[in-house]
Amino acid sequence: MTEPVVESSRAPLDEPTLVRALGVRALAANIVNTIVGSGIFVLPAVVAAILGPAAMLAYLVCAALVALFGLCFAEVGSRVHGSGGAYAYVEAAFGPYVGFSAGLLLGCAEMAASAAVATIFVGSLSALFPGGGGTASRAVMLILLYGALAIVNVRGVRTGARLMELITAAKLVPLVLLVIAGMFVLHPDYLKWPGIPPLADIGRASLVLMFAFTGVEGPLTSSGEVRNPARTVPRAVLLGLSTVALLYAGLQMVSQGVLGPALATATDAPLGAVAERALGAPGRTLILLAAMVSTLGYVSGDMLATPRLLFAFARDGLLPARLGAVHARFRTPHIAIIAYAATACALALSGSFRALAVLSAVGILLVDLACCAAVLALRRQGDTRAERAPFRVAGGPAVPLLACAVVVWLLTSARAAEFLAAAGVVVIATVLYWARPRRRTREEAAQARGT
Repeated sequence: MTEPVVESSRAPLDEPTLVRALGVRALAANIVNTIVGSGIFVLPAVVAAILGPAAMLAYLVCAALVALFGLCFAEVGSRVHGSGGAYAYVEAAFGPYVGFSAGLLLGCAEMAASAAVATIFVGSLSALFPGGGGTASRAVMLILLYGALAIVNVRGVRTGARLMELITAAKLVPLVLLVIAGMFVLHPDYLKWPGIPPLADIGRASLVLMFAFTGVEGPLTSSGEVRNPARTVPRAVLLGLSTVALLYAGLQMVSQGVLGPALATATDAPLGAVAERALGAPGRTLILLAAMVSTLGYVSGDMLATPRLLFAFARDGLLPARLGAVHARFRTPHIAIIAYAATACALALSGSFRALAVLSAVGILLVDLACCAAVLALRRQGDTRAERAPFRVAGGPAVPLLACAVVVWLLTSARAAEFLAAAGVVVIATVLYWARPRRRTREEAAQARGT
Protein backbone atom coordinates (compact mmCIF):
# COMPACT_ATOMS: atom_id res chain seq x y z
CA MET A 1 0.00 0.00 0.00
CA THR A 2 1.40 3.41 -0.96
CA GLU A 3 2.18 5.69 1.96
CA PRO A 4 0.32 9.00 1.84
CA VAL A 5 2.05 12.24 0.94
CA VAL A 6 0.26 15.13 2.61
CA GLU A 7 0.05 18.35 0.70
CA SER A 8 -0.77 21.17 3.08
CA SER A 9 -4.19 22.54 2.35
CA ARG A 10 -2.83 25.22 0.02
CA ALA A 11 0.43 24.05 -1.52
CA PRO A 12 -0.56 23.01 -5.06
CA LEU A 13 -2.92 25.91 -5.77
CA ASP A 14 -1.19 28.79 -4.05
CA GLU A 15 2.39 28.08 -5.09
CA PRO A 16 2.37 27.52 -8.87
CA THR A 17 4.91 30.23 -9.58
CA LEU A 18 7.65 29.24 -7.12
CA VAL A 19 10.59 27.41 -8.62
CA ARG A 20 11.49 24.01 -7.21
CA ALA A 21 15.21 24.52 -7.67
CA LEU A 22 16.75 23.19 -4.43
CA GLY A 23 18.26 19.72 -4.65
CA VAL A 24 19.92 17.49 -2.06
CA ARG A 25 23.25 19.33 -2.21
CA ALA A 26 21.78 22.82 -1.82
CA LEU A 27 19.40 21.87 0.99
CA ALA A 28 22.04 19.84 2.85
CA ALA A 29 24.52 22.71 2.50
CA ASN A 30 21.99 25.14 3.99
CA ILE A 31 21.33 22.75 6.88
CA VAL A 32 25.07 22.48 7.59
CA ASN A 33 25.49 26.23 7.16
CA THR A 34 22.68 27.04 9.57
CA ILE A 35 23.73 24.57 12.27
CA VAL A 36 27.47 25.28 12.12
CA GLY A 37 27.31 28.82 13.44
CA SER A 38 29.65 30.96 15.44
CA GLY A 39 29.00 28.86 18.57
CA ILE A 40 31.29 26.02 17.50
CA PHE A 41 34.23 28.41 17.64
CA VAL A 42 33.85 28.68 21.44
CA LEU A 43 31.84 25.61 22.56
CA PRO A 44 34.78 23.17 22.76
CA ALA A 45 36.08 25.16 25.73
CA VAL A 46 32.64 25.40 27.37
CA VAL A 47 32.01 21.65 27.19
CA ALA A 48 35.58 20.85 28.29
CA ALA A 49 35.11 23.03 31.35
CA ILE A 50 32.23 20.77 32.44
CA LEU A 51 33.42 17.30 31.37
CA GLY A 52 37.15 17.67 30.76
CA PRO A 53 38.64 15.02 28.45
CA ALA A 54 35.30 13.17 28.51
CA ALA A 55 33.63 16.03 26.64
CA MET A 56 33.07 13.71 23.71
CA LEU A 57 30.25 12.12 25.72
CA ALA A 58 28.18 15.28 25.33
CA TYR A 59 28.71 15.18 21.57
CA LEU A 60 27.59 11.56 21.43
CA VAL A 61 24.47 12.35 23.44
CA CYS A 62 23.61 15.36 21.28
CA ALA A 63 24.30 13.48 18.05
CA ALA A 64 21.92 10.73 19.17
CA LEU A 65 19.23 13.24 20.15
CA VAL A 66 19.55 15.22 16.94
CA ALA A 67 19.40 11.97 14.96
CA LEU A 68 15.93 11.40 16.43
CA PHE A 69 14.86 14.90 15.43
CA GLY A 70 16.43 14.47 12.01
CA LEU A 71 14.53 11.27 11.32
CA CYS A 72 11.26 12.93 12.32
CA PHE A 73 11.93 15.98 10.15
CA ALA A 74 12.99 13.71 7.28
CA GLU A 75 9.67 11.87 7.37
CA VAL A 76 7.40 14.83 7.90
CA GLY A 77 9.31 16.86 5.29
CA SER A 78 8.84 14.11 2.73
CA ARG A 79 5.10 14.09 3.36
CA VAL A 80 4.36 17.85 3.26
CA HIS A 81 5.59 19.74 0.21
CA GLY A 82 4.47 23.34 0.76
CA SER A 83 6.63 26.34 1.70
CA GLY A 84 6.77 27.15 5.40
CA GLY A 85 8.73 24.19 6.75
CA ALA A 86 7.71 23.49 10.34
CA TYR A 87 4.69 25.77 9.92
CA ALA A 88 3.43 23.71 6.98
CA TYR A 89 4.21 20.41 8.71
CA VAL A 90 2.36 21.29 11.92
CA GLU A 91 -0.53 22.85 10.01
CA ALA A 92 -1.01 19.73 7.92
CA ALA A 93 -1.08 17.61 11.07
CA PHE A 94 -2.96 19.75 13.58
CA GLY A 95 -4.68 22.52 11.64
CA PRO A 96 -3.96 26.15 10.73
CA TYR A 97 -4.11 27.67 14.22
CA VAL A 98 -1.52 25.34 15.76
CA GLY A 99 0.56 25.60 12.60
CA PHE A 100 0.55 29.39 12.68
CA SER A 101 1.48 29.45 16.36
CA ALA A 102 4.42 27.12 15.71
CA GLY A 103 5.47 29.11 12.67
CA LEU A 104 5.39 32.42 14.50
CA LEU A 105 7.45 30.97 17.35
CA LEU A 106 10.02 29.72 14.87
CA GLY A 107 10.02 32.98 12.93
CA CYS A 108 10.65 35.08 16.03
CA ALA A 109 13.45 32.79 17.17
CA GLU A 110 15.11 32.78 13.75
CA MET A 111 14.81 36.54 13.28
CA ALA A 112 16.24 37.27 16.73
CA ALA A 113 19.14 34.92 16.08
CA SER A 114 19.78 36.47 12.67
CA ALA A 115 19.88 39.98 14.13
CA ALA A 116 22.20 38.89 16.92
CA VAL A 117 24.61 37.09 14.58
CA ALA A 118 24.57 40.03 12.17
CA THR A 119 25.79 42.34 14.92
CA ILE A 120 28.57 39.87 15.74
CA PHE A 121 29.64 39.88 12.08
CA VAL A 122 29.59 43.66 11.87
CA GLY A 123 31.47 43.94 15.17
CA SER A 124 34.18 41.58 13.93
CA LEU A 125 34.42 43.42 10.62
CA SER A 126 34.62 46.77 12.41
CA ALA A 127 37.58 45.54 14.43
CA LEU A 128 39.60 45.13 11.22
CA PHE A 129 39.40 48.81 10.35
CA PRO A 130 40.63 51.75 12.48
CA GLY A 131 37.69 53.75 13.75
CA GLY A 132 35.25 51.28 12.24
CA GLY A 133 33.38 50.63 15.46
CA GLY A 134 31.30 53.80 15.57
CA THR A 135 27.52 53.67 15.73
CA ALA A 136 27.07 55.25 12.31
CA SER A 137 29.53 52.95 10.55
CA ARG A 138 28.02 49.86 12.18
CA ALA A 139 24.55 50.98 11.10
CA VAL A 140 25.75 51.47 7.52
CA MET A 141 27.34 48.02 7.48
CA LEU A 142 24.18 46.37 8.82
CA ILE A 143 22.04 48.09 6.19
CA LEU A 144 24.49 47.12 3.43
CA LEU A 145 24.61 43.53 4.72
CA TYR A 146 20.87 42.98 4.73
CA GLY A 147 20.39 45.01 1.57
CA ALA A 148 22.91 42.91 -0.35
CA LEU A 149 21.48 39.62 0.91
CA ALA A 150 17.94 40.74 0.06
CA ILE A 151 18.99 41.60 -3.52
CA VAL A 152 20.76 38.27 -3.96
CA ASN A 153 17.75 36.28 -2.74
CA VAL A 154 15.19 38.32 -4.66
CA ARG A 155 17.08 37.59 -7.88
CA GLY A 156 16.32 33.92 -7.48
CA VAL A 157 16.40 30.97 -5.11
CA ARG A 158 19.19 29.46 -7.20
CA THR A 159 21.31 32.59 -6.73
CA GLY A 160 20.70 32.60 -2.99
CA ALA A 161 21.44 28.88 -2.80
CA ARG A 162 24.71 29.26 -4.73
CA LEU A 163 25.83 32.07 -2.44
CA MET A 164 24.94 29.97 0.59
CA GLU A 165 26.83 26.95 -0.81
CA LEU A 166 29.90 29.11 -1.45
CA ILE A 167 29.84 30.56 2.07
CA THR A 168 29.28 27.11 3.57
CA ALA A 169 32.34 25.79 1.74
CA ALA A 170 34.39 28.83 2.85
CA LYS A 171 33.32 28.12 6.43
CA LEU A 172 33.92 24.37 6.42
CA VAL A 173 37.25 24.18 4.57
CA PRO A 174 39.26 25.90 7.36
CA LEU A 175 37.53 23.78 10.02
CA VAL A 176 38.20 20.54 8.17
CA LEU A 177 41.81 21.67 7.60
CA LEU A 178 42.11 22.35 11.32
CA VAL A 179 40.88 18.83 12.18
CA ILE A 180 43.39 17.27 9.77
CA ALA A 181 46.32 19.42 10.90
CA GLY A 182 45.45 18.94 14.56
CA MET A 183 45.68 15.16 14.21
CA PHE A 184 49.44 15.49 13.64
CA VAL A 185 50.17 17.58 16.75
CA LEU A 186 47.75 16.29 19.37
CA HIS A 187 48.96 14.53 22.51
CA PRO A 188 47.21 11.17 23.10
CA ASP A 189 47.60 11.56 26.87
CA TYR A 190 45.31 14.61 26.77
CA LEU A 191 42.51 12.40 25.45
CA LYS A 192 42.54 9.87 28.29
CA TRP A 193 39.49 9.92 30.53
CA PRO A 194 40.11 9.91 34.28
CA GLY A 195 36.69 8.27 34.69
CA ILE A 196 33.04 8.60 33.69
CA PRO A 197 31.66 12.03 34.73
CA PRO A 198 28.48 12.21 36.83
CA LEU A 199 25.27 11.85 34.85
CA ALA A 200 24.16 15.32 35.95
CA ASP A 201 27.29 16.86 34.44
CA ILE A 202 26.78 14.95 31.19
CA GLY A 203 23.21 16.22 31.03
CA ARG A 204 24.23 19.81 31.74
CA ALA A 205 26.96 19.76 29.11
CA SER A 206 24.63 18.13 26.59
CA LEU A 207 21.97 20.77 27.20
CA VAL A 208 24.48 23.55 26.54
CA LEU A 209 25.81 21.80 23.46
CA MET A 210 22.37 20.87 22.15
CA PHE A 211 21.78 24.37 20.93
CA ALA A 212 24.83 24.11 18.68
CA PHE A 213 23.16 21.15 16.98
CA THR A 214 19.79 22.80 16.37
CA GLY A 215 19.00 24.66 13.18
CA VAL A 216 17.51 22.11 10.81
CA GLU A 217 14.11 23.82 11.22
CA GLY A 218 15.10 27.00 9.36
CA PRO A 219 16.32 25.58 6.02
CA LEU A 220 13.20 23.41 5.70
CA THR A 221 11.10 26.59 5.55
CA SER A 222 11.87 26.70 1.81
CA SER A 223 10.30 23.26 1.23
CA GLY A 224 8.04 24.74 -1.46
CA GLU A 225 11.14 25.30 -3.61
CA VAL A 226 12.68 21.85 -3.11
CA ARG A 227 12.81 19.42 -6.02
CA ASN A 228 11.12 16.11 -5.31
CA PRO A 229 10.68 16.68 -1.54
CA ALA A 230 9.88 13.01 -0.80
CA ARG A 231 13.41 12.12 -1.91
CA THR A 232 15.36 15.34 -1.34
CA VAL A 233 14.29 16.30 2.20
CA PRO A 234 15.18 13.00 3.94
CA ARG A 235 18.53 12.70 2.16
CA ALA A 236 19.46 16.33 2.77
CA VAL A 237 18.48 16.22 6.46
CA LEU A 238 20.41 13.02 7.18
CA LEU A 239 23.43 14.13 5.09
CA GLY A 240 23.53 17.54 6.75
CA LEU A 241 23.20 16.23 10.30
CA SER A 242 25.81 13.50 9.73
CA THR A 243 28.28 16.07 8.40
CA VAL A 244 27.74 18.34 11.40
CA ALA A 245 28.13 15.51 13.93
CA LEU A 246 31.41 14.29 12.40
CA LEU A 247 32.82 17.81 12.13
CA TYR A 248 31.91 18.72 15.72
CA ALA A 249 33.37 15.52 17.11
CA GLY A 250 36.59 16.05 15.15
CA LEU A 251 36.96 19.64 16.37
CA GLN A 252 36.41 18.64 20.00
CA MET A 253 38.95 15.81 19.73
CA VAL A 254 41.74 17.92 18.23
CA SER A 255 40.98 20.81 20.60
CA GLN A 256 41.31 18.52 23.62
CA GLY A 257 44.28 16.69 22.15
CA VAL A 258 46.21 19.84 21.29
CA LEU A 259 45.42 22.12 24.25
CA GLY A 260 44.79 19.55 26.96
CA PRO A 261 43.77 21.06 30.33
CA ALA A 262 44.27 24.55 28.89
CA LEU A 263 41.22 24.07 26.66
CA ALA A 264 38.82 24.67 29.54
CA THR A 265 40.24 28.17 30.08
CA ALA A 266 40.57 29.15 26.41
CA THR A 267 37.07 30.58 26.36
CA ASP A 268 37.66 33.47 23.95
CA ALA A 269 38.89 31.62 20.87
CA PRO A 270 39.76 27.97 21.58
CA LEU A 271 39.87 26.99 17.91
CA GLY A 272 42.12 29.94 17.20
CA ALA A 273 44.52 28.70 19.87
CA VAL A 274 44.45 25.20 18.37
CA ALA A 275 45.10 26.59 14.89
CA GLU A 276 48.03 28.64 16.15
CA ARG A 277 49.72 25.55 17.58
CA ALA A 278 48.91 23.38 14.57
CA LEU A 279 49.45 25.85 11.73
CA GLY A 280 51.22 28.84 13.28
CA ALA A 281 50.07 32.47 13.30
CA PRO A 282 48.56 32.26 9.77
CA GLY A 283 46.39 29.38 10.99
CA ARG A 284 44.99 31.47 13.81
CA THR A 285 44.17 34.28 11.38
CA LEU A 286 42.51 31.78 9.05
CA ILE A 287 40.26 30.44 11.81
CA LEU A 288 39.31 33.92 12.98
CA LEU A 289 38.38 34.82 9.42
CA ALA A 290 36.40 31.56 9.26
CA ALA A 291 34.48 32.71 12.33
CA MET A 292 33.51 35.87 10.45
CA VAL A 293 32.49 33.84 7.42
CA SER A 294 30.46 31.61 9.73
CA THR A 295 28.40 34.52 11.01
CA LEU A 296 27.91 35.78 7.46
CA GLY A 297 26.90 32.30 6.39
CA TYR A 298 24.29 32.05 9.12
CA VAL A 299 22.65 35.32 8.15
CA SER A 300 22.83 34.34 4.47
CA GLY A 301 21.19 30.97 5.11
CA ASP A 302 18.52 32.58 7.24
CA MET A 303 17.74 35.05 4.46
CA LEU A 304 17.31 32.14 2.06
CA ALA A 305 14.86 30.29 4.29
CA THR A 306 12.96 32.31 6.91
CA PRO A 307 11.31 34.90 4.60
CA ARG A 308 9.33 31.95 3.24
CA LEU A 309 7.47 31.95 6.55
CA LEU A 310 6.13 35.43 5.83
CA PHE A 311 5.21 34.26 2.34
CA ALA A 312 3.41 31.22 3.76
CA PHE A 313 1.56 33.32 6.37
CA ALA A 314 0.40 35.78 3.71
CA ARG A 315 -0.61 32.94 1.40
CA ASP A 316 -2.95 31.71 4.16
CA GLY A 317 -4.43 35.13 4.91
CA LEU A 318 -2.65 35.48 8.26
CA LEU A 319 -0.55 38.46 7.13
CA PRO A 320 -1.18 41.08 4.41
CA ALA A 321 -1.63 39.44 1.01
CA ARG A 322 1.11 41.60 -0.50
CA LEU A 323 3.70 39.54 1.36
CA GLY A 324 2.57 36.54 -0.67
CA ALA A 325 3.48 38.17 -3.99
CA VAL A 326 5.90 36.36 -6.32
CA HIS A 327 8.28 38.30 -8.56
CA ALA A 328 7.19 38.03 -12.21
CA ARG A 329 10.74 37.58 -13.50
CA PHE A 330 12.71 35.93 -10.69
CA ARG A 331 9.78 33.93 -9.29
CA THR A 332 10.76 34.54 -5.69
CA PRO A 333 8.65 35.90 -2.79
CA HIS A 334 10.38 39.28 -3.17
CA ILE A 335 8.12 41.35 -0.92
CA ALA A 336 8.49 38.83 1.91
CA ILE A 337 12.27 38.80 1.47
CA ILE A 338 12.52 42.60 1.53
CA ALA A 339 10.17 42.90 4.52
CA TYR A 340 12.06 40.26 6.47
CA ALA A 341 15.44 41.85 5.71
CA ALA A 342 14.17 45.28 6.78
CA THR A 343 12.69 43.96 10.04
CA ALA A 344 15.76 41.90 10.97
CA CYS A 345 18.01 44.86 10.17
CA ALA A 346 15.86 47.14 12.34
CA LEU A 347 16.13 44.68 15.23
CA ALA A 348 19.90 44.54 14.85
CA LEU A 349 20.14 48.34 14.70
CA SER A 350 17.93 48.95 17.73
CA GLY A 351 19.25 46.17 19.89
CA SER A 352 15.68 45.17 20.76
CA PHE A 353 16.46 41.72 19.41
CA ARG A 354 17.84 40.91 22.86
CA ALA A 355 14.31 40.83 24.20
CA LEU A 356 13.41 38.24 21.56
CA ALA A 357 16.55 36.15 21.92
CA VAL A 358 15.02 34.39 24.94
CA LEU A 359 12.56 32.78 22.53
CA SER A 360 15.27 30.96 20.60
CA ALA A 361 15.74 28.07 23.00
CA VAL A 362 12.19 27.36 24.15
CA GLY A 363 10.59 28.44 20.88
CA ILE A 364 12.63 26.08 18.71
CA LEU A 365 12.22 23.18 21.13
CA LEU A 366 8.45 23.65 21.19
CA VAL A 367 8.43 23.66 17.39
CA ASP A 368 10.55 20.50 17.41
CA LEU A 369 8.05 18.89 19.76
CA ALA A 370 5.15 19.76 17.47
CA CYS A 371 6.98 18.44 14.39
CA CYS A 372 7.86 15.15 16.08
CA ALA A 373 4.22 14.73 17.13
CA ALA A 374 3.18 15.63 13.57
CA VAL A 375 4.85 12.46 12.29
CA LEU A 376 2.33 10.34 14.20
CA ALA A 377 -0.61 12.50 13.16
CA LEU A 378 0.32 12.52 9.46
CA ARG A 379 0.71 8.75 9.38
CA ARG A 380 -2.96 8.46 10.30
CA GLN A 381 -4.10 10.74 7.45
CA GLY A 382 -5.12 8.65 4.49
CA ASP A 383 -7.03 11.05 2.19
CA THR A 384 -4.08 12.55 0.32
CA ARG A 385 -2.85 13.23 -3.20
CA ALA A 386 0.34 11.17 -3.40
CA GLU A 387 3.15 12.01 -5.82
CA ARG A 388 5.34 9.16 -4.62
CA ALA A 389 5.84 7.14 -1.45
CA PRO A 390 7.32 9.29 1.34
CA PHE A 391 10.23 8.40 3.57
CA ARG A 392 9.11 6.43 6.65
CA VAL A 393 11.09 5.98 9.84
CA ALA A 394 11.39 2.34 10.85
CA GLY A 395 10.26 1.11 14.25
CA GLY A 396 6.68 2.29 14.22
CA PRO A 397 5.97 5.10 16.71
CA ALA A 398 9.14 4.50 18.75
CA VAL A 399 11.33 7.22 17.19
CA PRO A 400 8.74 10.05 17.23
CA LEU A 401 7.68 9.19 20.80
CA LEU A 402 11.29 9.03 21.99
CA ALA A 403 12.03 12.34 20.27
CA CYS A 404 9.04 13.95 22.01
CA ALA A 405 10.23 12.60 25.35
CA VAL A 406 13.69 14.07 24.76
CA VAL A 407 12.26 17.50 23.97
CA VAL A 408 10.12 17.44 27.12
CA TRP A 409 13.21 16.49 29.13
CA LEU A 410 15.16 19.42 27.67
CA LEU A 411 12.27 21.81 28.34
CA THR A 412 12.37 20.95 32.04
CA SER A 413 15.60 22.96 32.22
CA ALA A 414 13.95 26.12 30.84
CA ARG A 415 13.14 29.06 33.07
CA ALA A 416 9.69 30.52 33.72
CA ALA A 417 10.61 33.74 31.87
CA GLU A 418 11.35 31.75 28.73
CA PHE A 419 7.98 30.02 28.84
CA LEU A 420 6.27 33.37 29.41
CA ALA A 421 8.00 34.82 26.35
CA ALA A 422 6.90 31.84 24.26
CA ALA A 423 3.37 32.21 25.65
CA GLY A 424 3.41 35.86 24.57
CA VAL A 425 4.12 34.83 20.99
CA VAL A 426 1.25 32.33 21.13
CA VAL A 427 -1.08 35.12 22.33
CA ILE A 428 -0.01 37.30 19.39
CA ALA A 429 -0.54 34.36 17.04
CA THR A 430 -4.02 33.85 18.49
CA VAL A 431 -4.98 37.50 17.94
CA LEU A 432 -3.64 37.53 14.38
CA TYR A 433 -5.31 34.23 13.58
CA TRP A 434 -8.78 35.14 14.77
CA ALA A 435 -8.53 38.68 13.34
CA ARG A 436 -7.64 37.42 9.86
CA PRO A 437 -10.07 37.83 6.99
CA ARG A 438 -12.13 34.78 6.11
CA ARG A 439 -9.82 32.33 4.41
CA ARG A 440 -10.70 31.53 0.80
CA THR A 441 -11.57 27.98 -0.09
CA ARG A 442 -9.43 26.14 -2.59
CA GLU A 443 -12.13 26.54 -5.24
CA GLU A 444 -12.33 30.31 -4.67
CA ALA A 445 -8.54 30.60 -4.88
CA ALA A 446 -8.55 28.71 -8.18
CA GLN A 447 -11.33 30.90 -9.60
CA ALA A 448 -9.49 34.08 -8.54
CA ARG A 449 -6.56 33.00 -10.70
CA GLY A 450 -8.80 32.00 -13.55
CA THR A 451 -7.76 28.32 -13.36
